[in-house]
Order: sequence, then structure tokens, then C-alpha cells
Amino acid sequence: MSTAALLSFSLVALLTVLTPGLDTVMVVRTALLSGRRAAMGVVLGITLGCLVWGAASLAGLTALLRASELAYDVVRWLGAGYLIYLGAKALWLSFSARAAASLDDSRPVPGAGASLRVGLLTNLLNPKVGVFYLSLLPQFMPAGQTGWGAVLVAVHLGLGLVWMPVLIAVAGRARAFLLRQRALLDRVTASVFVALGLKLAFEAR
Repeated sequence: MSTAALLSFSLVALLTVLTPGLDTVMVVRTALLSGRRAAMGVVLGITLGCLVWGAASLAGLTALLRASELAYDVVRWLGAGYLIYLGAKALWLSFSARAAASLDDSRPVPGAGASLRVGLLTNLLNPKVGVFYLSLLPQFMPAGQTGWGAVLVAVHLGLGLVWMPVLIAVAGRARAFLLRQRALLDRVTASVFVALGLKLAFEAR
């Protein structure tokens, strides 16, 4: 694989990492409302999800998503349902009397394991991640050298692991101010999850 091809892929991968999307919303929301440790759990979960999709793409499994409309739709609907569940749950808690009384720094913070699980499931149930790898990797892999696919996946994951902590650090600096508006922030970001879930459910393939 040429250096030019590797640099070209790195540039494309960097642009995809920097482009705001569901992962960005989830990481920033967690950092603002639950702190750095929980946000890093989400980042690790997202990374593991991408790793699974990347490995599946290299093994040819995600080709089934493109070949089977039913398989794609099942994963898409599951992902949409999970996002709507996360958003609806957060909205319900933010409006409940019990949560309203505890919307301060004393509210329990999700553990790293729970945060990791949320990031992992969100990515695993998003078929667009698999289609992304399936569409992008072959354009940069030398013919007959499938081993380079693992390198390309590692580059993409590495860029994410560098960028996401930067987002967490920026969110951490704004956290003290935004916590005064925790209820509003909680409801707005939860509504974004619901909207993204509905978008995923109804958008064309």
C-alpha cells in the first residue's frame, strides 16, 4: 500500500471523525451531564462498535446489509428503537418530580460499564457504520492485500480516540456553567436522540 493511499484514507477518515453526528452528540451530552469518566466509557463503547463493524466488513459479513434489504431494515429499526428509548427515558426522568428534585451535581453518575454499553449498542445497531466501512475500505486497499484493511480500520479508530477526548475536555470546561441549566440541557439532548431515532427509522436506504 502506497503512502499516498494511506494519507488519502487518513484524510477521509479524519473528516468523518470531525463531522458532527450521533457519536458526537452522545459523547458531548454524557460529558456535560455525567462527567469525563462516563463520557470516556461511551467513547470506548463507540470504538468497540466500530471495531466490530470494521472486522465484519473485512470478513464480508456487512455485504449482507447491502444485499438484503430486510437485514438492513431490521438493524436500522432496532437502532432507531434504541435511540428513541434512550431519548424518551431521559425526557421522562427530566420531567418527573423525583428527577427534578435531583437535577444537580449529586445525581448519580452512570458507571463506566453502563456508559460503555450505551456507546457500544448505539454503534452496533447503526447499519450505516457497517455500510461506511464496506464502501470506503475497498477504495484504498491494494488488490489482493486484505491485511491492509485492518490497518485502515485501526487508523480510523485511532483518530476517533484522539478526537473524542478533545470534545470531552472542551465540554468539561463548559460543564460548570451548563449544569445550571441541566434540566433544559437534559431535555434538549434527549429530544435530539428521539429525533435521530425517528430519522434513522424513516429515512430511505
